[in-house]
Amino acid sequence: MIKIALSKGRIFKETLPLLAAADIQPAEDPETSRKLILDTNHDDVKLVIIRATDVPTYVQFGAADVGVAGKDVLMEHGGEGIYEPLDLGIAKCRLMTAGLVNAKPVRRRKRIATKFVNVARTFFESRGEQVEVIKLYGSMELGPIVGLSDMIVDVVDTGNTLRANGLAPIDHIADISARLIVNKAAMKMKHQPIQSLIDSIGGAIG
Repeated sequence: MIKIALSKGRIFKETLPLLAAADIQPAEDPETSRKLILDTNHDDVKLVIIRATDVPTYVQFGAADVGVAGKDVLMEHGGEGIYEPLDLGIAKCRLMTAGLVNAKPVRRRKRIATKFVNVARTFFESRGEQVEVIKLYGSMELGPIVGLSDMIVDVVDTGNTLRANGLAPIDHIADISARLIVNKAAMKMKHQPIQSLIDSIGGAIG
């Protein structure tokens, strides 16, 4: 049995053609099904539908053998117990800092709002800056607007949401795309089917 962890939305939709290249077709659409484990056209392959931020954890602890996760999520997780054999080249965006346009200089320690707490700390430490990191789960742009934070660290696609809220990107932290990840123990125990999956998906990447 091979269990593949996926999240709903953009990553799932953009992963479907790659799974099809490996002759894997989900039996149901996760956007309309209430099931958390979906059957496929293979009795020995299941899709586990979970939150994007949980994919590395499920793969790390062997609850899923393989998964698809954004590099931003993997950077925050740390990647322990996981192989990252393929950059799938999908769900591309950038991880950046951002702040209010024409914001005044801050004389105290900066406050940074983000869900990427570890990434933010590491980034500012690399620049010799001590900051206070505030964990938020959504609507990062609101932080600077209401004075909760001075800056944010978040993924940026078009930048339209930032502009609409009077913010602008400042520092580029990393280019982000979705990656295929594999549990290290599963790679040994189920090497042949997993390697076949990696090869098929790898061959389908444009």
